[in-house]
Amino acid sequence: MSKNIILTHQEIEHKITRIAYQIYETFVDEKEVVLAGIAVNGYIFAEKIAAELKKISPLEVLLCKVSIDKVHPENAITTSISKEAYANKGLILIDDVLNSGTTLIYTVRHFLDVPLKKFKTAVLVDRNHKKYPVKADFKGISLSTSLLEHVQVVFDENDQNYAYLS
Repeated sequence: MSKNIILTHQEIEHKITRIAYQIYETFVDEKEVVLAGIAVNGYIFAEKIAAELKKISPLEVLLCKVSIDKVHPENAITTSISKEAYANKGLILIDDVLNSGTTLIYTVRHFLDVPLKKFKTAVLVDRNHKKYPVKADFKGISLSTSLLEHVQVVFDENDQNYAYLS
C-alpha cells in the first residue's frame, strides 16, 4: 500500500499553532482549560497543543489522558485525572483523526456526567465519513476520502511528524 503524505511535519506544526490560538480565543475569559487527549495519538496531539498554549497565553493548562477501547467503545472509559479535577471547567476533547465519530461520541458521553463550563472538540484530520452526528470545533484539515482509504498520523520520537493516506 502506498503512502500519500497529506500533512508534513511543518504543516502539522502550523496546524497546532492555529488550533492553540483558536482555543485561546474561545477560552480567553477562563483562567484554566483542560485538554483531554484520547490515547495514544490524541494525547500526544494534546501535549503539543498544550505546549503551544503555554507559549501564547496565560491560560493554565491541565492535561488529561483519556483511555477508551476503540474496538468496544461502550466499555468503561478512564481518565488520568479525577472528575472533580475537570468539573466546572472548560474542556477540549482532542484526537488525531475524526473518522466515523464513534470514539469521539462515546468519549463525549463520558464527559457529560460532570458539569462543564464549555466543551469543545479538536482533531488534526477531520474525515467526512461520520456514523454519528459529531463535529470538530477545531480542526487542522478536512479531508474527503473513500471508505477504503485510511488516514494515519505519525508522531515519532525524533519530532518528525506527518500524516498520510493509504
